[in-house]
Amino acid sequence: MNKRTHHHRHRQAGVMLLEALVAILIFSLGVLSIIQLQAVSIKQASSAEYRSTAALLANDLISRMWASDKTATTLQTTFASPSGTGYTQWLSSVQNSGLPNVTAKLQFANGVTANVSQATITITWKAPGDTDSHNYTAVAQFR
Repeated sequence: MNKRTHHHRHRQAGVMLLEALVAILIFSLGVLSIIQLQAVSIKQASSAEYRSTAALLANDLISRMWASDKTATTLQTTFASPSGTGYTQWLSSVQNSGLPNVTAKLQFANGVTANVSQATITITWKAPGDTDSHNYTAVAQFR
């Protein structure tokens, strides 16, 4: 009997080492997955911050236009790109906003009557490491 027990132990030698290696492999894959998840969440958080900054900037310009007397002539004189004083002040805040590689554009389209103006604000940025540019467009109508 003694020989049989010794022979049985000899066949199982190294099984515990193999189990430990498999456990380390599974643990390592879990840690790598968590690290990748963290990297993706940081990228998504940055993307959300850029989108909210662009929305804030567009709404800032719309608010400035609403605060003016809103006639088509005043809107186009004060906010027309590239020389309107309201537009140049806003563009300065856009360029200092922290959005990477940012550009901004404002277009006016007169409506059916002379008392209605429509403004289209487009803010474009390209985040570091991205291959594509991102856009935020806001349209406001003034009467």
